[in-house]
Amino acid sequence: MVLVELARILHVPVWALRGFLAPLVYPGLVALLGTVLFLIWAERKMAARVQQRVGPYYVSPRLRGALQLIADGTRFALQEVIVHVETDRTMFVLGPIVAFTLLALPFAVIPGGPGIYGFHSEFSIVIVYALLTLAPIAIILMGWASSNKFSMIGGGREALLTVSGEITLALSLLAVAAMYGTLDFVKAVEKQMSTGIIGLVSNPIAALLFFLATLLLTDRVPFDIVLGEQEIVQGPYTEYSGILYALTMALDYTKLYTLSIAFTLLFLGGWAPFTTPLLGAIAVYVKSLLVMLFSVFLRAVYGRMKLDQAMNFFWARLFPLGFIALALGVFVHAIYA
Repeated sequence: MVLVELARILHVPVWALRGFLAPLVYPGLVALLGTVLFLIWAERKMAARVQQRVGPYYVSPRLRGALQLIADGTRFALQEVIVHVETDRTMFVLGPIVAFTLLALPFAVIPGGPGIYGFHSEFSIVIVYALLTLAPIAIILMGWASSNKFSMIGGGREALLTVSGEITLALSLLAVAAMYGTLDFVKAVEKQMSTGIIGLVSNPIAALLFFLATLLLTDRVPFDIVLGEQEIVQGPYTEYSGILYALTMALDYTKLYTLSIAFTLLFLGGWAPFTTPLLGAIAVYVKSLLVMLFSVFLRAVYGRMKLDQAMNFFWARLFPLGFIALALGVFVHAIYA
């Protein structure tokens, strides 16, 4: 009702207003920015507490170091963007922008609550997956455009790991589609609400595969191989500085945000048990935030796998599990029917 009234005041169609507000505000860029700032602070604080180190504190100690994020952002914004002469200048500059745009486009179709979406599609799950799989192409091009052999190697490692994670994620989504009989996030949530059983209980194998693929695709521990601190270079982002470097760092958090919302919708009941837009949106956001906090918490307790270990883990162990998850999804669908 609020959206309808606002559309009437602004003299614009409801669908146009929804298509503008959802990608921009929630679950779009404004919500993403606030979430990323909180996640970075929480990740630093949790790691410091578990590992008995000093986390963000000296900047604004009374606020538990919360203003450290503003200090870091200001430094990135004022730092000089250096583009050395041997780069492919156009691709070097456009690469992070294109990658971030591709990762932000899913906000137009992924629901943040009942009736809270930019555009409704019966193939929203496929659309989100397709857009997420396009972004690594831009990342590989960023490594190539840098004219740095270490960046190119980092881009190659990114490609190897991404393919492994995308296959695992695809098998998990196929299992979900078979289980719910739909490729629509909204209908998947409605199916969980009608049966009273969330996807995590119905198909825990698919949920596990989805979560592990999320950790890999977002460069989270123990699969943060491309961005390992022990490396001489920062993966495909070695030559980036200033605001462009900040944008490359936002890529993984954007993927984590999107995939966590998707995990909530498919395996945690989405906005259940609420049906109103406000309470439903709060439920989706809180559940997604808990998933993200758990993902970043793993940094404090796990080591980092080597490249061959991660590849073997996903192809030799998780890949067969994907077919078991698919069979289980078909079996559960038969019970639902």
